[in-house]
Amino acid sequence: MSIIFGVPMAVLFGQLLLGLINGAFYALLSLGLAVIFGLLKIINFAHGAFYMLGALCAVVLFNAFGVSYWLTLLLVPILVGALGVAVEYFLLRKIANEEPIYSLLLTFGLALVIQGVFTNIYGVSGLRYAMPEVFRGGVNLGFMFLPYYRAWIIVVALLVCLATWLMIEKTKLGAYLRAGTENSPLLQAFGINVPLLVSLTYGFGVMLAAFAGVLAAPIYSVTPVMGANLLIIVFAVVVIGGMGSIVGAVITGLAMGVIEGLTKVFYPEASSTVIFLVMVLVLLVRPAGLFGKEA
Repeated sequence: MSIIFGVPMAVLFGQLLLGLINGAFYALLSLGLAVIFGLLKIINFAHGAFYMLGALCAVVLFNAFGVSYWLTLLLVPILVGALGVAVEYFLLRKIANEEPIYSLLLTFGLALVIQGVFTNIYGVSGLRYAMPEVFRGGVNLGFMFLPYYRAWIIVVALLVCLATWLMIEKTKLGAYLRAGTENSPLLQAFGINVPLLVSLTYGFGVMLAAFAGVLAAPIYSVTPVMGANLLIIVFAVVVIGGMGSIVGAVITGLAMGVIEGLTKVFYPEASSTVIFLVMVLVLLVRPAGLFGKEA
């Protein structure tokens, strides 16, 4: 067996794969947070709860109604995204002109309510989602075994991140969204429904979280607290990349996943804190984050 830096190659590349998978989830969730904060200036602490709802809805739809994985992957983000639109319309819009701390407190309370309700219904024990038949098994690359579903997660996460960036930066809709954050009265004067754009933007960010939840369901234990456990890491990733930076969220999410995976190989004791250590170092050198704009 080949040895690299004193570590068996299979172990090293196995941890790199796990790091990339975690990084793909960090990227998707960070992207949703970056879209919501960058365009709406809302600090969405309910993001982890919407991620959990995506995974939990996938389990319920499959177990209770036999809905296929592919239909679930399409349907659940739309359903949870619609819930996000309702949250923005009925709750967040009431404090739209207040300081960002109000949206943070409101979404934090909302996350606790959602988590508490589903903990009361399902408890804290994990629910399982059967691996889709098409993704069972994997391919032997010689130096490691690559499960098909893990490869699918990495590929689809990158495609979704790229499509989101293209939509925001290269389309007329993205131009309207950016203009609405800069000067909404002027945009409304041109006949654009800015409140609707705001609702759809928040709903889209929530859709990204729910999409990540559906992807996570077949490989992680689905529990009402799974989002809370991940949210603090995702916020650290967003801070490192730069609050509101789309590119920063994606690149930093993938990079932090890889760094976390390598840390588990060479210094496992620090694997749970390495992302926060990187965050501290980045903030000391560049308070706006690696890709953020200085105030």
